Amino acid sequence: MKRQLNTSGKTLTMALATVCALSVSPGLASAGAGHLRAHDVSSARTLQPGTLDVLGARREQKNPYEVINAAAARDPITVTPLRDNIYMFQGSGGNIGVLPTGGHGAFMVDAGVAVSRQKIEGALKKLGVTHVDNLVNTHWHFDHTDGNGWVHEDGATIIATPNTLHDLSSTIRVEEWSHTFTPVPAGARPTVTIPAERTLTAGGQPVRLRAYSPGHTNGDLSAYFTRANVLFTGDTYWNGLYPFIDWETGGSIDGMIRDADQNMASVNAATIVVPGHGPLGRRADLVQYRDMLVSIRNRVADLKHQGLSVEQTVAAKPTKPFDAKWGQGLIGPDLFTKLVYRGV
Repeated sequence: MKRQLNTSGKTLTMALATVCALSVSPGLASAGAGHLRAHDVSSARTLQPGTLDVLGARREQKNPYEVINAAAARDPITVTPLRDNIYMFQGSGGNIGVLPTGGHGAFMVDAGVAVSRQKIEGALKKLGVTHVDNLVNTHWHFDHTDGNGWVHEDGATIIATPNTLHDLSSTIRVEEWSHTFTPVPAGARPTVTIPAERTLTAGGQPVRLRAYSPGHTNGDLSAYFTRANVLFTGDTYWNGLYPFIDWETGGSIDGMIRDADQNMASVNAATIVVPGHGPLGRRADLVQYRDMLVSIRNRVADLKHQGLSVEQTVAAKPTKPFDAKWGQGLIGPDLFTKLVYRGV
């Protein structure tokens, strides 16, 4: 079964997904070896835009919505080449994927924050890209979808899960961000939905899109460039950072652990893993992330089952052994403890 998507004179073939080999040639593996750590690709600051360690977030919990917007308005776009002409953009909310497809078009994973439009367009232009043919939303959060409107104006077809379409069309209050999100304009909403799994071809590259079970949100989607062996996980994976869990749209700590397991099963040692936030990773980093989630989940569950309130559990500092590595970014230890507590 196939369908053709026509956008700005370009076509994108959609087919039911088949099993794709996870291996990558030695040449491809070595080509990406120099781009595996954030400090390898930026000399601006010790901290990368993608880490979102800004405005003193490590000292006290700031409002994530305000932090992300301020960082997007301030930070430059950092461009990191991966493999097979695939790039990662950082500096506008979540990490962005870009594959130039010829004819000055591109296939894009997530659209960042709208205030970064000119900076993102400038980075695209340096890659020979003047418009985006197709855009994948890994989930509904604004730091990944706020740019949908201008990308669509440039002719892009927007692709996401049915739940992401629903969430972008709804009014949602995220209490931890003290912000109410209202429905986005019709042109900024996905028009192609993928409920389970589908493989596309973009610029000669097979791209497997696969939905997750509810974890970070109820509508997360990965994008795996199978030939290049590059996986974009969206916010199911935050490298070196405690993740946000969106309870308002079906997230949970147990779901995050299931999604971490799915990521681990999807990759091999040579895979370049692009998280929703943070520097590039490998499978070993996914394992450490999953182990952190499980350990903190069990520590918080033990305290809750002993009858401790959420405030008492936070005061017990169940994340303390992990805070030096994981607790220095957007989501602080206390907030992460509260998010875990709600689901155990």
